[in-house]
Amino acid sequence: MFKHIAKDAPASLVVFLVALPLCLGIALASGAEPIAGLIAGIIGGLIVAPISGSHVGVSGPAAGLAVIVYDGIQEVGFEAFLLAVVIGGLAQLVLGIVRAGVVGKYFPASVIQGMLAAIGIIIFIKQIPHGLGYAGAEGTVKADKVFDVLLLLGDNISFASMTAALVTSVCLGILLLWETDFMKAKSFTKVLSGSLVAVLAGVIVHFVTRSGGSALTAKQLVAVPTSHAANGIDPSAWGSLLTFPDFSAIGDSAIWILAVTIAVVASLETLLCVEATDKLDPAQRITPTNRELLAQGVGNTVSGLIGGLPITQVIVRSSANIQTGNETKMSAILHGAWLLVFFLLAPTLLTFIPLGSLAAVLFVVGYKLAKPATFQRIYRSGMKHFIPFVVTILAIVFIDLLKGLGIGLVVALLCNRFMADSEQS
Repeated sequence: MFKHIAKDAPASLVVFLVALPLCLGIALASGAEPIAGLIAGIIGGLIVAPISGSHVGVSGPAAGLAVIVYDGIQEVGFEAFLLAVVIGGLAQLVLGIVRAGVVGKYFPASVIQGMLAAIGIIIFIKQIPHGLGYAGAEGTVKADKVFDVLLLLGDNISFASMTAALVTSVCLGILLLWETDFMKAKSFTKVLSGSLVAVLAGVIVHFVTRSGGSALTAKQLVAVPTSHAANGIDPSAWGSLLTFPDFSAIGDSAIWILAVTIAVVASLETLLCVEATDKLDPAQRITPTNRELLAQGVGNTVSGLIGGLPITQVIVRSSANIQTGNETKMSAILHGAWLLVFFLLAPTLLTFIPLGSLAAVLFVVGYKLAKPATFQRIYRSGMKHFIPFVVTILAIVFIDLLKGLGIGLVVALLCNRFMADSEQS
């Protein structure tokens, strides 16, 4: 594993710089503490990567699970939700043992794309209050449900913070600039991700404005637990940053429904990413999908046990790993080590990050999941694919994710049957 360290070490640093703001941003979208996103990223590197058979895949908290996590935390509380993550991880272990890795090849791609697009729409809308820096009478952020955000958009605008909106605008401008062909041609953009630069720009705006009357409030900045551990001083207090599952909730049916949802969606998203990364791998290596489910199962079980978000293999970090020329899984392992060092020694740096910076990152993430080009591509592929795609989106946005997936799957099967009958007649 150390044979190619000269290539894997630099790649790991790039993946770390890409992963750090995404871990924080996905935690924000999930309604969890930033530390939970970092824990998931650390486990994705230090636990999932060594077990996985992928040489290029990188695992961590994923945008595709943000809606499930947010709704789950709101429904049962964070500690009980962690129990659902543990059970979901154990379920993935079972899926790997029974060799269910092939299932992803038979699940309709239109339904999976519809799920991801719906999640992108929800993420985008729910970041509007954070992007505007809404701070009402009690300084809380209104972002409970998608339609609550839209209905209360006037309130969000009325109580918006000009400084927070400025942060979001600056960061969004940087992210859009990084997406241009001009910037992609620059060599330094392969090391400095747009999301990291945007977060740093937000910190700079915060420091410039914090001495005046327009300074950001504590509710408009990332929060971390206050302890000696947060200052990187007392190693014996580092454990205070962890949260443990509430095992007394094991009899609650809502926990088991959440666990099944996590296991199904995380497995599908991982298998979809594995298929994509294998195609991008210059060496054309094939990832064993059953082993990947086992790795993800172990990772999610451990993550739930110590307060982390659910984990999947993720395309953004994996593609960054490939683009920077990694050779083996050591780059993914080392990226987890860098996240761990940051988690232990410098978590108070997080308190300087405006939520508007992370909202800008999530605006782009949401847009990429539901970009118009995806709608156009699936429409051109025919109604057999487009109808289930649209139905899945509407069902997830208007109802919930698990039921939306079920409805989309039924519609996809009906469309395939109808089209087959039409061709025969």
